[in-house]
Amino acid sequence: MSQRKAASDVGRATIRDVAERAGVSVASVSRVLSGNYPVSEELRRRVMKVVQDLDYVTNAHARSLAGGGTPTVAILINNITGAAFAHVAKGVEGAATLRGWLSLVGTTGDDPERELALVNLMRQQGVAAVVLLGGAYDYDEYQLRMARFARSLDAAGSHLVLVGRPPLEGDVPATTVDYDNEGGAYAMASHLLSAGHRKVLVLPGHAELTTAQGRLRGARRAFEAYGVPFEADMVRHGPYDYEHGYEAVEGSLGAGLNFTAVLAGTDVVAAGAMQALRAAGLRVPEDVSIVGYDDIPLASQLTPQLTTVHVPYEEMGRVALRAVADRREGGSGRRKGGDGDHMVLGTHVVVRNSVRPPAAQP
Repeated sequence: MSQRKAASDVGRATIRDVAERAGVSVASVSRVLSGNYPVSEELRRRVMKVVQDLDYVTNAHARSLAGGGTPTVAILINNITGAAFAHVAKGVEGAATLRGWLSLVGTTGDDPERELALVNLMRQQGVAAVVLLGGAYDYDEYQLRMARFARSLDAAGSHLVLVGRPPLEGDVPATTVDYDNEGGAYAMASHLLSAGHRKVLVLPGHAELTTAQGRLRGARRAFEAYGVPFEADMVRHGPYDYEHGYEAVEGSLGAGLNFTAVLAGTDVVAAGAMQALRAAGLRVPEDVSIVGYDDIPLASQLTPQLTTVHVPYEEMGRVALRAVADRREGGSGRRKGGDGDHMVLGTHVVVRNSVRPPAAQP
């Protein structure tokens, strides 16, 4: 049996456990952890190895989590100004407020390492749950480390909730609240194909992002279903921002690429693409049709109004918080065995005014 498992079997480790295991005094452990006193490198390494083995949490708030106090949920979001997942945060915060919980918001800046560091920090702060919003990066190391943090949060009496991303593989104590990402892209691409479009510029997002991978798979499936060849050179990867939409369309036109429609990975990307088409003297949808994904308020404010995929972001936030609350109020707040819960909400196409049949095939 591993040292970490042995410690978890008898409860959460204390500073005395660390001192005993390391063969030093409690004061020595305190000096190493505080960083305010000079200690030898050998002592620091010995103590920190035991801290890692016992999964010791130093923060006083975390140590008192099992007691009373106001539960706090941490919401980690890529960009607080991003409209789509700001609606998820709104849903989490609203549901938390109804229960008298507090909410904290942290931003990851689209940096996987910062995201992982924030998860660890929130664990140390003793939050009731950490809610991660948005797609994950498809790296094996990232998945392994996130699974480790999920187990660490679980051991600390907290819980990891993934919103808008695939569940972690294996027996991991985490809840996933997802949406039919691939199905939405399939429906959106099918809408363009049924209108007669065959040359479609696809802007799915960063190639390493699971959200973009799902949207690209959905588009490919739609082309296969319609018996239309999917051309890899019609795909332009990049971030989910206005600038990428503009530059991808501008660059494609400049390279002489022929397309009658643009399938944008988000509504914001679609807005940038729409402006680039106008700058090139092309009309939407008379010359080029364009569709988005998310159905944020921007979609209905554009001219013409954007046909897009509706994602129930705010409801996803409410479902995420309810899942955490149900676990805490239903008993120990711990997973009852097996993989974590996985809930998938539906998506659907919202038809507006940005799509017409192509005037002529290029």
